[in-house]
Amino acid sequence: MTNGVVVAIDAGTTGVRAFAIDTNGVPVGRSYREFTQYFPEPGWVEHDATEIWTVTQTVLAELAAQLNRPILTIGITNQRETIVVWDRLTGLPKHRAIVWQDRRTAAYCAELMAAGHLDNVRRTTGLVLDPYFSGTKLHWLFNEGAVAIDENTMVGTIDSWLVWNLTGGCSEVTRSAAVHITDPTNASRTLLYDIRIGAWSSEMCSLLAVPMDVLPTVVPSSGRMGLTTASISVGAGIPISGIAGDQQSALFGQTCFTPGDVKNTYGTGSFILMNTGTTCPEPVEGLLTTVAWQLSENGTPGPHTYAYEGAVFVTGAAIQWLRDGLGIISSSAEIGPLAASVPDAGGVVFVPALTGLGTPWWDPQARGTIVGITRGTTRAHIARATVESMSYQVRDVVDLMAASAGFPITSMKVDGGASVMDLLCQIQANQLGVSVARPTIQETTALGAAYLAGLAEGVWSTLEELQSKWHLDAQFEPDETLKTATAASYETWKRAVARSLNWQSE
Repeated sequence: MTNGVVVAIDAGTTGVRAFAIDTNGVPVGRSYREFTQYFPEPGWVEHDATEIWTVTQTVLAELAAQLNRPILTIGITNQRETIVVWDRLTGLPKHRAIVWQDRRTAAYCAELMAAGHLDNVRRTTGLVLDPYFSGTKLHWLFNEGAVAIDENTMVGTIDSWLVWNLTGGCSEVTRSAAVHITDPTNASRTLLYDIRIGAWSSEMCSLLAVPMDVLPTVVPSSGRMGLTTASISVGAGIPISGIAGDQQSALFGQTCFTPGDVKNTYGTGSFILMNTGTTCPEPVEGLLTTVAWQLSENGTPGPHTYAYEGAVFVTGAAIQWLRDGLGIISSSAEIGPLAASVPDAGGVVFVPALTGLGTPWWDPQARGTIVGITRGTTRAHIARATVESMSYQVRDVVDLMAASAGFPITSMKVDGGASVMDLLCQIQANQLGVSVARPTIQETTALGAAYLAGLAEGVWSTLEELQSKWHLDAQFEPDETLKTATAASYETWKRAVARSLNWQSE
């Protein structure tokens, strides 16, 4: 076992990464490929699930070619609320996957709100009525879209789709033995799962007109779930033993195992999670309650660990928009140096509500706003305003968490693509007034999935052993000399947000 590796499949919003670590937790290989983004109508975002599976096979093959040692186990982490519907017999999707960013069900969510369902939805699922979550997407597919339900209809988030293919669904010969599962972290993002009892909710399924028999079986986040089939590049018989939605996986990868531990991932969006322990907390206005993970204990499912979550829909995606939409930068790597080339944003504030606003506003009708532009405004100022907007949105969430949780927040661990920017981490520390810690291994989302799988297969024995593998790269402390300016800039941010709210309905 000491010569083997643990592999994580990180199926994100824009691409798939295959990532391998050795038994010491040290990265020993990685491969990444992007896949196509589809925007059939304004506010609609779709993926081709078949392409995601093809890309997954490609990166696994590329990773396997780098490794000259056995793969002990595979863990999976994924974009969470994106939903796939496929046919059990043909193995083909019945519709493009509808992505978590998609806003097509905003009007339906408003109808459910008006009918008085929010309180029950929040208490049962920990979520709010927003197009972000999978359940209303399934309602659209089954009741307004082009998907007909029959006895061979299967539904799942991206983890379910990948496990089904890895365990035989990719081949007609082995398809009947393929495993149809998900874990509680992904199930808890569907609006269909009762997070208090740990099972699909017949009440929520009835409300959203989703038949329960199309849903996957929910299994613990860590535990043997199935074996790979010979039809894939890494070969047959490798246990798949860990699953977690990307943000919960990052919380686990950051070893935030103690109630009160907080992490933020700067990805396409930003997702702030705080471990709240094994007791499901009461709903808090503006925050989500979610399952952080469920471990197995001697082969028996253990208790759920819960988390408060704040979801910021657009952070890294705003950088992509500067690159692809406006042409202000030619590569995402330019944003940090360009933003750092000016001492401040020159009065410019960018509210990147490109697909609405998440926590704490939950306003699908909000739209992107740039205010404070003058003749002196340059692309550097807009770049700086984009970086600052990331820190403001995270502060919106953390302030609410701190007021609600009863746990003191003394630091925050960060990861994700934009966390490599020292400028962003320093601005974030200034805005929060607490230290910001960045680990040496940035792929904490993939790391969490690998840890979950390795725990199940005995590669590592305890959470304490995993914590010993977390190493600090850099720590950023609040600059007290900027305290007044920091407070003033945040007040300006809130004024700008007020101008972006409820824009679409006007």
